[in-house]
Amino acid sequence: PRSDCIAAEELCLSDSTCNATYRVLENCALAKTRFSPLDHDSRVRCLNAELDLGNSSLLHCKCHRRMKRQEHCLRIFWTVHSSMTDGYFSLETSPYENPANEEHWKTDYNKLAALLSGKDCSQLDRDATNPCLKATHVCNLSKKCVRLRTDYASICTKGAGSEDACDRRKCHRSLRNFFEKVPEDFTKRILFCPCQDEFCGERRRKTIVPDCSFQSNTKPNCLWLLDSCLEDHICKSRLADFQQNCQPTDMSPDSCTQRDHAACLQAYMGMIGTPMTPNYVSNSSVEVSLWCTCESSGNQKEKCDQILGMFESNKCL
Repeated sequence: PRSDCIAAEELCLSDSTCNATYRVLENCALAKTRFSPLDHDSRVRCLNAELDLGNSSLLHCKCHRRMKRQEHCLRIFWTVHSSMTDGYFSLETSPYENPANEEHWKTDYNKLAALLSGKDCSQLDRDATNPCLKATHVCNLSKKCVRLRTDYASICTKGAGSEDACDRRKCHRSLRNFFEKVPEDFTKRILFCPCQDEFCGERRRKTIVPDCSFQSNTKPNCLWLLDSCLEDHICKSRLADFQQNCQPTDMSPDSCTQRDHAACLQAYMGMIGTPMTPNYVSNSSVEVSLWCTCESSGNQKEKCDQILGMFESNKCL
């Protein structure tokens, strides 16, 4: 049975044979982080160690998007599955549990309805022409939503106007905190609010504070963005989740391999707050992209275009 990777690791370390195999895999994963190709013997030893795990719960463990010690869990997953990142950037499988199997974070609509009275209600009525403004006011009715939204907004706008506009790493971490800890009923409203005019579109584009979390003075190469993502356990995991759930196909009527747009949107939201943070490209469309370019990619231009195309021309997304 599938278990979370932290519990599976504890079980493995208590068994001498499994423990020894796991230590080999840790060394393999460590060698890969140095981006130096393993020699033939090392590759064989690593693959054999992965095979030796057989039916161990470690081989089939997963992590939860909102769990405590998430980074530790993901490190274990990639230690056991380090062979997946060979060569091409496709990561094959997501380390995250299927959303259907996770505890559903429900909004208490009765409590929300009780708050929607008097002044609040009239305020929401006035916001009817701007769904993004309305979504913000709905967020303000939840203590957790307004607190975490205020947190990331203040961290991501600190020092605005100066050369070091903000601490991007801190900004990304607080953004992830918002999207992980606030129920999706609130976060989806804010991020995917439908707009009819540019004022609304501007508010939607600025949901994630683009000056700090998304864009910089110059666009880096998308291959550099990918490399920085693969060095980070959370970003690599979110990218694997995105690749699995937003895989486009012409064979399916809805253009999705998984045929589950909700899972794709959730995976897209998971990319926000990582080195590969996507965003809307303008105030007048729902097109999204990464902040990177494929100019000067040399003989890796095709691979670079694929990375950019996962967001820019993804029919499933």
